[in-house]
Amino acid sequence: MSNKDKSELILTLSCPDTHGIVAEVASFMTEQGLTIKESNQFGDTETDTFFMRVKALSINSINKIDINKIRNLFKTIAIKRNMTFNIYSTEEIPKIIIMVSKFDHCLMDLLYRVKTEELKVQIVGIISNHNEAANLAKNYNIPFHCIEVNKDNKSIAEKSLEKLIHKYDAEAIILARYMQILSKEISEKYSGKIINIHHSFLPSFKGASPYKQAYKRGVKLIGATAHFVTSDLDEGPIIEQDVARVTHATSSSDMVAAGKDVERIVLFRAVKCYVERRVLLNKNKTIVFN
Repeated sequence: MSNKDKSELILTLSCPDTHGIVAEVASFMTEQGLTIKESNQFGDTETDTFFMRVKALSINSINKIDINKIRNLFKTIAIKRNMTFNIYSTEEIPKIIIMVSKFDHCLMDLLYRVKTEELKVQIVGIISNHNEAANLAKNYNIPFHCIEVNKDNKSIAEKSLEKLIHKYDAEAIILARYMQILSKEISEKYSGKIINIHHSFLPSFKGASPYKQAYKRGVKLIGATAHFVTSDLDEGPIIEQDVARVTHATSSSDMVAAGKDVERIVLFRAVKCYVERRVLLNKNKTIVFN
């Protein structure tokens, strides 16, 4: 039996940075009949916080890992060390909702990567404030919901969104160029669960037309930023960024085209890191274990 056929888990944790954490986690895994395949850790000296991600598999190829049992046993260590932790089974495929407006390049990229199993998630629904993506959702046999949003119905629209999140039991919401600002209430309620792709290399050029701003400033690099959504517009913890080089001869339309390529790859990388449990929040920043 190959490693990918064996029962695996992923442990993520954060706690006050003290001695012996790695050794205690490793001993715990051994006691539970698990062997560690990946281990990443980082100690933040500014916050005096320790972060860790461990991927482990069962030594016994016959028995599957009892996630609930291991989670309950690990609570003893967590309480003692004041840890925040999660334990995930790699057999459970995360469910996500994708939200989009009229630009569908990021949506199409994610749909293709899921189809080819490059991205191991289940897209349980596509939500938009326009109807342009309806046929695309139909082609991939994914439920599509159009929720129109305006200044008068924003509260009602977000209640409809929440109903769909609960209906599909979605773990995360991906804003794949969804051009509406979510309320403070939604942003805070789903903190660390909403990932946005911003068509700019944040914190520069915030707002709706960053490429026009960049073009006017004669930039030589354009970029994209994937970040968690917070109540502060485009200022959430950054997960992934990348850039493309442009010159004085690059037109604003060519700049947009180049930017779309960057947006696609940056959003994919961010979602992949999230579903592989590689992203840990560190106040207004992130720890991303590669």
